[in-house]
Amino acid sequence: MIDEFAPWRAEYFSRPKDCECVFCKIANENRDSENFMLFRAKNCFGLMNRYPYTLGEFMVIPYKHIDNIESLDTQIWLEMSQIVQIGVDVLKRVLNANGVNIGMNLGAAAGAGIAEHIHYHLVPRWQRDTNFITTIGYTRVHGVPFMEQFKSLKDEFQRLSFENTIFAK
Repeated sequence: MIDEFAPWRAEYFSRPKDCECVFCKIANENRDSENFMLFRAKNCFGLMNRYPYTLGEFMVIPYKHIDNIESLDTQIWLEMSQIVQIGVDVLKRVLNANGVNIGMNLGAAAGAGIAEHIHYHLVPRWQRDTNFITTIGYTRVHGVPFMEQFKSLKDEFQRLSFENTIFAK
């Protein structure tokens, strides 16, 4: 067995789990920049992943605290899905992603790190985005600083909010 090490995730694993849902807490705070909030819409919001496996990864999260999609209001689901579609376009245009992985881990058994609050992950991917360092060094090398990626995506979603009523809260 080979152990892999991702030191940037240590903060996530070592901190005590809050009693309050981290997504609900972030949604209710007035600290959008500090929390890496990309946008707010009527029923959901976009948040950069603080502990990404691939830089540029962000999540689409409903304001409603819910752990399953079966009980989610259809209007919320449709808004989230529409924003995922827009988000894929943003990742391709702004970050020049060649592809995008879209995923939702429903429940702890499915790998959800925050199982109590559903959320989509949008993960940008590039041709040849793996290299020998990943293979032999078990280390992920990011070519662009996190804050630069955040600013690029935030600026684009802000621009889109003036053109698209879906982002009107």
